Amino acid sequence: MTTDTPYQLAVVISSVREGRFAPVVANWFLERAKQREDVTLSVIDLAEAPDSLSPGVSAADAVVVIVPEYNHSYPGPLKTALDATGPEWHGKPVAFVSYGGISGGLRAVEHLRPVFAELHAATIRETVSFPYAWNHFGPGGEHDDTEGATVAATTLLNQLAWWANALRDARRVRPYAA
Repeated sequence: MTTDTPYQLAVVISSVREGRFAPVVANWFLERAKQREDVTLSVIDLAEAPDSLSPGVSAADAVVVIVPEYNHSYPGPLKTALDATGPEWHGKPVAFVSYGGISGGLRAVEHLRPVFAELHAATIRETVSFPYAWNHFGPGGEHDDTEGATVAATTLLNQLAWWANALRDARRVRPYAA
């Protein structure tokens, strides 16, 4: 039942703060994802359309959450948006691109993993993490460690493609039962 049809990837920009850095990180990631032939992209920006999470996730085969770390966790508006959803996450893979201070947003990611488990989503192991991101992106949005960051993004996208296709095929054969 496997197909060569590109999988639908929704990229969620979860920061809604005024002056947020999220678009820089999101654009960097999206440029890498656009280079792949196995993915069709959509963007869900909670700052621009806070009610777009549910329909965007419903249409997706996989999701990447661009998440900052705020006070050792993830943004409150993301939690509110997640709490307003449910079955649209069932049996779908979720990956993370995080940024923040010294931990690069990884504390936010670790807080999100059990939330997604409760939503019956499968989080993948690999992440892309940017410690002190605002110090490492140039005015054109390029990260100063182009090779290392690109390798991390490629690894994440490779794993996500496997999970997206495997779970999409599984949902076609047998709908997910919560």
